[in-house]
Amino acid sequence: MTAASPLPATAGHGELVQALEELHRAAGWPSPRRVSALIAEREVDLPTPVSHEGVRTALKGLRVPRWETVHSIVAVLAERCSPPRDPQSEVARFLPLWRAVRDGEKGRLKSARELTQSGWGGEDGRWTPEQVAGIVLNPFNAIEIHPSLAIPHEPLMAEDEWVRAGVRLIEEFGAEFALRALLRTLKGDYVGAESGAPYGYQDPGFETVEAYEVFRYGCWKILERLRAEPNLLQDSIRAMRTDETMSREERAEMLRAESDMALTREVMTVTPDTWDEVSEEAHHMVFGYLIKEIRPVGRVGLPLAERFQITWRVAEPAV
Repeated sequence: MTAASPLPATAGHGELVQALEELHRAAGWPSPRRVSALIAEREVDLPTPVSHEGVRTALKGLRVPRWETVHSIVAVLAERCSPPRDPQSEVARFLPLWRAVRDGEKGRLKSARELTQSGWGGEDGRWTPEQVAGIVLNPFNAIEIHPSLAIPHEPLMAEDEWVRAGVRLIEEFGAEFALRALLRTLKGDYVGAESGAPYGYQDPGFETVEAYEVFRYGCWKILERLRAEPNLLQDSIRAMRTDETMSREERAEMLRAESDMALTREVMTVTPDTWDEVSEEAHHMVFGYLIKEIRPVGRVGLPLAERFQITWRVAEPAV
């Protein structure tokens, strides 16, 4: 087969012809001669000139054209649609349709490099073959991943089913595609990432729950230290005022809080015995005075003392 010879018609040819017909209709049914002339006007930008007979046979589905022919026809028809369609997007949409004619179903999938560069697709709301492959390859759907890596969940398929599906994908589309799709998934670019469910590693409420646990643990440690160090609050306020590492935003926030005289008086009365009597705003203000930073250092499920690390404004006394 030479580069210029047409491909033999296959089962996917009908879908390609239907897509060309829809685009042709949206462009106002320009004649084959007109389409050929439009391509000639843009011969510098398009891969190949196409005769009016070549346009006619491609649009009528009389034979399968070369990809360069499809590319040129689609690009000029896209510009004549009302409203105009983006030629590059339309050409990209037709490429898997044409490849499916040549290679069957596996032709619909992007190459490994295309997947790396352009992602899963599906921006138009329709499922793409790449997204389906991404779901099948996502181990989240087959096993309950360790809590340090993902939230607890019910697997959607058995492990053996996941392995069989992965083997079939590799056989059909190649190991490189499968591995690159898996890497994208593990890095967080998984199918369903927009909503975080049902295929994902992040619970939409997880950050809220963790923030609550951080605050609760910090307050518990604050009360523990206040009981042992009655002057800790005053010492921490002085340390905060002289902390040159504070950002401008943090310092502005401190000044805004201190401008509320009623809140400041409330904070000055805080002791372990009065803690439950003051407002939540006062708790947050005391938290900011005493704790410079608190961050997670351990996985979910560990005791709070092992999950979070506190950096105090005034270091804990040596034991």
